[in-house]
Amino acid sequence: MELLFEDKKTGGFLTMQRESPGLKGDGILKSSTINSIVYNKNAPQKVMIDEVPYILESNTILTLMANQHFVFEQPEQLTAWQFNREFYCIVDHDAEVGCVGFIFYGTRQPLFTLLSSLDKLEIEIIEKLCIADMKTIDRMQGEMLRTMLKRLIISITRIARKACNNPELSDEKLDLVRMFNLLLEGHYKNEHEVQFYAQALNKSPKTLSNLFALLGVGAPSRLIKDRVILEAKRYLQYTDKSAKEIAYSLGFTSPAHFSRFFKQHTGNNISTFKTKFNINEL
Repeated sequence: MELLFEDKKTGGFLTMQRESPGLKGDGILKSSTINSIVYNKNAPQKVMIDEVPYILESNTILTLMANQHFVFEQPEQLTAWQFNREFYCIVDHDAEVGCVGFIFYGTRQPLFTLLSSLDKLEIEIIEKLCIADMKTIDRMQGEMLRTMLKRLIISITRIARKACNNPELSDEKLDLVRMFNLLLEGHYKNEHEVQFYAQALNKSPKTLSNLFALLGVGAPSRLIKDRVILEAKRYLQYTDKSAKEIAYSLGFTSPAHFSRFFKQHTGNNISTFKTKFNINEL
């Protein structure tokens, strides 16, 4: 079953999918702003995200971004909400939901959020209300669905924060981490040094390093390199771009510099990586 709300004036849409075999994400293969929230209330199953296998456990929510390529083993066993920027922009409305740089575009990506019994009840109440609003066609429908989506995002953010279970992670510190992640997503192609992000946040590089050490997610310099490598892999896996084109797209001064960087951080040269990917696809 797939339920769709579409605002023809703005191009905004929200879909709810249950028992739908068509649930997937095309990532950079298809220019899109569609973010996804996927709820598995059934048996564990495999999901491939950017060609990396993961297990989506029972009673778990997975948040996925528009630039991620994903395929589920049994999509018909899942419930999913998918929405585009025109329906609800999580960046523009971050003050309302506080999710950007955490459950979306966060350091722990992909983020799997395990639900307790009470959490499940809350999410399933929202699910039922969304279905009811999807079927109630009137001039308030779009705003009611946006309200339900906001409630869903806030609930997941609260649950995920509680799961962090770190008493030293104050709201101020979490917001600093979130803003770093958002800056990184916007500038990783051209800015590869911690100093740029520290200056933009009005903090010292050491302050950022100490904060990320507290979280146990790696140094900011490592996160920057990992984001660049992730995008390089996506280009190599899903596009016909040459190594030279990718190098300049990701802000490298020369293809040779990019090639050395890629091998240093993946253990493979570019041609070997592409060969392995093509073999795995067969």
